[in-house]
Amino acid sequence: MTTSLPQSSGRPVVTDGGLETDLIYHHGVDLPYFAAFPLLDDERGRELLLRYYNEYVDIARRAGAGLQLETPTYKANPDWGDRLGYTTGDLRRVNRDAVVLLQRLRDRAGVETLLISGNLGPRGDGYVAGDTVDPDEAAAYHAPQIEAFADAGADLVTALTLTGTGEAVGIVRAARAAGLPVAVSFTVEVDGRLPDGTSLAAAVTTVDAEGRPDYFMVNCAHPTHIAPGLTGGGDWRTRIVGLRANASVLSHAELDAADELDEGDPVQLARAQDALRPHLPSLALIGGCCGTDARHVAAMWGVAPAG
Repeated sequence: MTTSLPQSSGRPVVTDGGLETDLIYHHGVDLPYFAAFPLLDDERGRELLLRYYNEYVDIARRAGAGLQLETPTYKANPDWGDRLGYTTGDLRRVNRDAVVLLQRLRDRAGVETLLISGNLGPRGDGYVAGDTVDPDEAAAYHAPQIEAFADAGADLVTALTLTGTGEAVGIVRAARAAGLPVAVSFTVEVDGRLPDGTSLAAAVTTVDAEGRPDYFMVNCAHPTHIAPGLTGGGDWRTRIVGLRANASVLSHAELDAADELDEGDPVQLARAQDALRPHLPSLALIGGCCGTDARHVAAMWGVAPAG
């Protein structure tokens, strides 16, 4: 396990918000299958992405914190790429291009610390547990995307919205083979458990025993949904370094069925997240997930929204 990442040693680090929901609902962008990576293939798409990321550069500056930006590649894996007409070669190119885009932003951002995280999502639906995943199969499946991140010079890999431990262990193995630090982020239902029913404590403990990522996160759930999963004792909670909360208190099923974006209230979201801090002594990396934008992340960091 590496200790070179600033958040691993407790340094405050801003990360971004709900990229896809922000682009869809606030910018009128059509994202088939909730995939943002095709935007990398045209100039207008790249400009939209850079405008989005620059809002978080501004927040990090004003908060006096480091910054970690996730590549727009959550769905840039073989199954989802195939649905969008991307070949294996196309996916390798687009995953590399995503890192390069953020490297160019970093060169002119003027932020002391800006980490580029190669972002990947689960093979299946991030809200549905699906079948039990074999770690070796998961490692083989995710390896090409992770290798593309490594080749392009990403600082780490972050796997978001994982629903079970098998895929998490496989991703850690693939990242280690590629020589990259890796963060594992689980999502939870309203009861604080993973979609497959595993407790957050058991999930962290199991993955640590099998592979030990650099740190864990929880994402795509409202803080009031995360809270029940943090009860009880155990040092496992010190392994959770990052949170990317949803804006809405709705369940995953309710969000899937909704026709409109539930943005919640940025100030209330920040307060709900602050209420988790006594249970998360290592919390250092903070951003948002579905329904959030720069307003929500600014509130989490106690700075006024830009503009």
